[in-house]
Amino acid sequence: MTMSTEQASWFAGTFEKLVSNIGQAVLGKSHVVRLTLTAMLAEGHVLFEDAPGTGKTMLARALAATVQGTNSRIQFTPDLLPSDVTGVTIYDQKTQKFEFHKGPIFATIVLADEINRASPKTQSALLEVMEESRVTVDGVTYEAGRPFMVLATQNPIEQAGTYRLPEAQLDRFLIKTSIGYPDHASTVQVLGGSSQRDRTSNMQPIITTAAVADMADLAATTHTDPAVLEYISRLCEETRNAAETRLGVSVRGAIAMVRAAKVWAAAQGRNFVLPDDVKELAPVVWTHRLVMDPEAEFAGATPDVVLKRVLSEVAAPQQRASA
Repeated sequence: MTMSTEQASWFAGTFEKLVSNIGQAVLGKSHVVRLTLTAMLAEGHVLFEDAPGTGKTMLARALAATVQGTNSRIQFTPDLLPSDVTGVTIYDQKTQKFEFHKGPIFATIVLADEINRASPKTQSALLEVMEESRVTVDGVTYEAGRPFMVLATQNPIEQAGTYRLPEAQLDRFLIKTSIGYPDHASTVQVLGGSSQRDRTSNMQPIITTAAVADMADLAATTHTDPAVLEYISRLCEETRNAAETRLGVSVRGAIAMVRAAKVWAAAQGRNFVLPDDVKELAPVVWTHRLVMDPEAEFAGATPDVVLKRVLSEVAAPQQRASA
């Protein structure tokens, strides 16, 4: 069943209300808020590569408050253990039974702060829950619930004592972006309200978590013409065939684009995906999935340049992809 025009209009209106509500706490960053909401409704995760103090924690809190969900923050450090993330099974002497104590990963919005400071073993604790929204501990599987999203951060400046995120983990992030510093007017507004340490404390929820799950299901019914799917496939193939790349966009990356484009189209009141949606989302959905050839990288090639060239060389379908 394809989303109707009326449903697309309702979706777009609700999406704008969510953006506006989060914008009360995250000032002057509506585009980043839209990308984050797109990832949540596409049931994906976001990686922020940003300098400290740009509002990443505020965004996570505002998002959780807006959807009436829970939020948790995990500070990743070299000594963090996988059980510190997922939880641990403890034997209760009174009941003489093993009880599972859930870790901070069991929340609606999870902020994984400085994720690249943890060891690869601890990072791997996120692989299952990010892909399947469930955690397996001691052979028992626990559901993370819906919606569930990881907002991870890594500092691009200070790389001492960090572990590079493996390709398998990067591929699990639907979007990679940065918040960046606010413009002059927004900065002045932030400074004017500096006496209020948490701008999310007075925020009112706009929607329930159950309704968010329904919105995600509705977005999945956005019509995607076979010509658009073929366009996405050809773009992915070209990134793999590029001389500058060692690894191009994976099949998971192609699926991620389809999911994100469906939400992006519905958020604009359309019940069908356009090639322009793919072009607009490509930099944030695909750039972090490209692994460059060392020699090409040394010569100055970057994922952004490769992707921009591929987008210019592969012809987009001309017909209007409507339902």
